[in-house]
Amino acid sequence: MQTEDMIMISVDDHLVEPPDMFDGRLAAKYVDNAPKVERTPNGDDVWVFNGETIPNIGLNAVAGRPKEEYGVNPTAFDEMRSGCFDHVERVKDMNAGGLLACMCFPSFPAFSGRLFAACTDKDLALAVTHAYNDWHIDEWCGSHPGRFIPMALPILWDPELAAVEVRRVAKKGCHSITFTENPAALGLPSFHTEHWDPLWKALVDEGSILNIHLGSSGKLAVTAPDAPMDVMITLQPMNICMAAADLVWSRVFKEFPTLTVALSEGGTGWIPYFLDRLDRTYDMHHLWTGQEFGNKVPSDIFREHFLTCFIADPVGLAMRDEIGIDNICWEQDYPHSDSSWPKAPEELNTMAAKYAVSDSDLNKITYENAMRWYRFDPFAHRAKDQCTVKALRAEAAGHDVSEQSMNKRNQAPLKISLGELAAKATA
Repeated sequence: MQTEDMIMISVDDHLVEPPDMFDGRLAAKYVDNAPKVERTPNGDDVWVFNGETIPNIGLNAVAGRPKEEYGVNPTAFDEMRSGCFDHVERVKDMNAGGLLACMCFPSFPAFSGRLFAACTDKDLALAVTHAYNDWHIDEWCGSHPGRFIPMALPILWDPELAAVEVRRVAKKGCHSITFTENPAALGLPSFHTEHWDPLWKALVDEGSILNIHLGSSGKLAVTAPDAPMDVMITLQPMNICMAAADLVWSRVFKEFPTLTVALSEGGTGWIPYFLDRLDRTYDMHHLWTGQEFGNKVPSDIFREHFLTCFIADPVGLAMRDEIGIDNICWEQDYPHSDSSWPKAPEELNTMAAKYAVSDSDLNKITYENAMRWYRFDPFAHRAKDQCTVKALRAEAAGHDVSEQSMNKRNQAPLKISLGELAAKATA
């Protein structure tokens, strides 16, 4: 397949919330305590809510910047591409990168919305979560039909309210909910309890998918406080691996056999070994551990329930049949530092050619699986022949995607250990 003929849907991109996102979306009694953006004396734009200060970390908004400017320095809106926080500019960047559609995870509330869940005033927490979801569905996604897969934040602190929210946003056309990779790490009941059953039932009833993004519990695999950042970045997929194991061996899929889960930004190369390890563990130990899957094995459970995705994963492409071609999607990760925007289609097609990926398999990975798992139909809004990389880039003619320095304050990238990062985060 020629790169220009590909159709690309990313199931894991990100957005940086604009400062005015809550304007007009909250009752008067909540406005004074709502999340707000403030400028620090250092020139950083930070979100302030419930006594917490949440910086926009530069590494999460580096699209279009030279790699030497990557780092964990706090940043400001005028040091980012406008496509990070402006949905109109985002669509221009999508067109220029040949991207038809994407699903965007949140930033300042954390991937699972745990910032709001930690709010002591639960009425306020509920109000800002509703406001966030309405902004995301109605404005960010709703302004561009067929270009964004809407995804809602969960109500983490109350499974009954979480179920109500799943049903509420489903009526607005949203069938995707983000969640934490490990509730226990947040002090909540684990996947192994009945606590979350109302949420699972609502997801099943509405045909909605649960998205588990790495780092959504606020805990990442680390080795030592003085380890360099490279260790944490390398081990990021291990967090997703742990979440998958937790769910496969839990009661969840036995009780809710049609529940679907997406593992976001975890890659795919680890999955063949993981599936083999699941099945060997079952064969060697289930008679004494009490696990029972009837005439199935754990790898069957994985393939029935889990959608996976990758950014650039040649090992996963090479072993796509071992993973399950119907379980694999592609992600761009814009505007994070792992993204290859605006040349992501070229990167993927080069790998696909190397591993002799057929056109039918490539179509599943780039858009067909995403449409099926997320109940998303961009062709209802746009002719299919206008959805290709070539057609979209033609619409973006003249849009500047050249690499540009956005370092307005001449900050050197912050070189820091994991322990130092944790200390700064709690300072």
